[in-house]
Amino acid sequence: MSALVDTSLRLLSQEPLAERVPTAQLLEVAELLDGAGFASLEVSGGGCFDAAVRRGVESPWELIRALRARCSSPLGIALRGRFLVGSRPVSGDLVRRFVQSASDNGIDIFRLHDPLNDLGNLRQAADAIHACEKELAIGLVYSPGPDGATDVLLERAGSLSELLPARVFVHDPAGSLNPSQARELVERVAEASGLPVGLHGQGAGGTALAASIEAAKAGADRIACAIYPIALALHRVSAEALSEALSSTRLDTGVDVERLWQACELVDDAIGEDPVPPLSPRVAVRAAEHRLPAGLVAELDANLRRQGVADRLDAVLEELTAIRAEVGWPPLASPVGQALGSQALIHVLSAQRWQLVVDELRDLVQGRLGYPPAEVDPLVRRTVELLGGGASRAEEPEALDELRDAAEGLASSEEDLLLLALYGDEAEPLLRSIRGRAQRDDRDATGLERRESERLRDLIRVVQDSGIGELTIEEGEWRVTVRRTSEGAAAPVATVSAAAPPPNADLAVTDPPLPPPADETIRVESPMVGTFYRGPAPGEPPFVEEGDAVAAGQTLCILEAMKLMNEVKADQEALVRRVCVENAEAVEYGQLLFELEPVNGHPLDAL
Repeated sequence: MSALVDTSLRLLSQEPLAERVPTAQLLEVAELLDGAGFASLEVSGGGCFDAAVRRGVESPWELIRALRARCSSPLGIALRGRFLVGSRPVSGDLVRRFVQSASDNGIDIFRLHDPLNDLGNLRQAADAIHACEKELAIGLVYSPGPDGATDVLLERAGSLSELLPARVFVHDPAGSLNPSQARELVERVAEASGLPVGLHGQGAGGTALAASIEAAKAGADRIACAIYPIALALHRVSAEALSEALSSTRLDTGVDVERLWQACELVDDAIGEDPVPPLSPRVAVRAAEHRLPAGLVAELDANLRRQGVADRLDAVLEELTAIRAEVGWPPLASPVGQALGSQALIHVLSAQRWQLVVDELRDLVQGRLGYPPAEVDPLVRRTVELLGGGASRAEEPEALDELRDAAEGLASSEEDLLLLALYGDEAEPLLRSIRGRAQRDDRDATGLERRESERLRDLIRVVQDSGIGELTIEEGEWRVTVRRTSEGAAAPVATVSAAAPPPNADLAVTDPPLPPPADETIRVESPMVGTFYRGPAPGEPPFVEEGDAVAAGQTLCILEAMKLMNEVKADQEALVRRVCVENAEAVEYGQLLFELEPVNGHPLDAL
């Protein structure tokens, strides 16, 4: 019987759907999928890390931890061999430490493939996965090519046992497998490898669904899919359609389709009614005609449109196929497919071939990325060598231990260092955002140093615990009075971190805070009567939006009272579930401002 692997959570966290579904809503979707009966949930991969770094708001590690805290299903990640989640090979030490961090954050299954199907590029990652005692699945990329391409793939399948995987997946990024080919390939890969075989297919027109059904009939034990709105938008296999189709053939997947429809409603609400660019019908037609991955065609189409030459798409796709033949028929998996596409754009737009070579393609031709299935054209190899060029893009990034000193004040954990090593300067805005959320300023909104604010909180506890009516402390020019009032209980301290008073001020203390509600929802209530402002100034963005992750000490809003601006801050790491007040609205004491949901602690391995 075939079991299904859901990829919805990974696809919702990468382009073109990244940012469309708030984190809070994504976690609700995850909870529905977790109880639906999938063999595993694939939650992250290279596209997710790319999107998170580009947004510069939330670490991809934070999302993995939040999903792990809510899901009991095995969680998976897709890695590109020596490339990991990036576009260039990295050192063995970086591979080992990335895998360890992913394991520590909650990843159970590592789906590992090399864009060239070069198994030598998988060995370091495979060893690291086994050292963490996690499940290893090896992917072999199928892309149509010259006669004998399938034989090369089968020959690689026969060598997989050296890596000790639990299973092998056939990847079909271009949707080029028809149903009969899918059945045959699953059977032959199983025979050659002696391993259970799964299928990761995609493509428009229903071909991927038909291929998945035939693969299940041939004995595929895992089939990747996604819930309906994602499958429709991104040309994937619909989990609902596949499950119902297999049930009709007595190959029940055990998936609760009703829960999937509930998840679909949440995603529909977030995505809206507009089509998801850039996978337009025009792109889908060209991808199917040229047997290319739709995502790659969409990138090329968008590039041409930006330059005002959208009518050259067919010429670029034909040139891409020609280049692929000249450089050894590499599969079209990321990032190799992008390198070939960039070279095709240069050739078509410059009307010259092999006069300028992109760095990644030069590295491919010169063997720095591994070895493609066929021989590189000798004339192309010689031309690339004569052209020379700058530093190799395949050079390994700086080692983590060498980055540690330079990253002081920017990277606060092992996982932050990993992002810096993989993405360089591109990761700095994200790391600064994480750093800003994780730390308070040396001085609070009143101008007091943190040490003074801590002393004030100690005085408050003394008054609360002792029952005395008033306590005054003087030290040099520093004088503060803390007195008990007859007012009711204060808002819970788990929800609001109130600013400490300036020197020579009286501080009223109320009874001890109430515990958080039993449902773990954190109620942020107004500590005063005032006017609620979502942003720091008129016209500026709000401090937080629904779905945002916030850290302890991060500002949620400003309350204006008697022309004084008082910041209301989160007291612990959480997700913003609901903003309960409109901007510039008057609020009463104790009125609900925000509902937060606690999340899963600080980054691992703090330096």
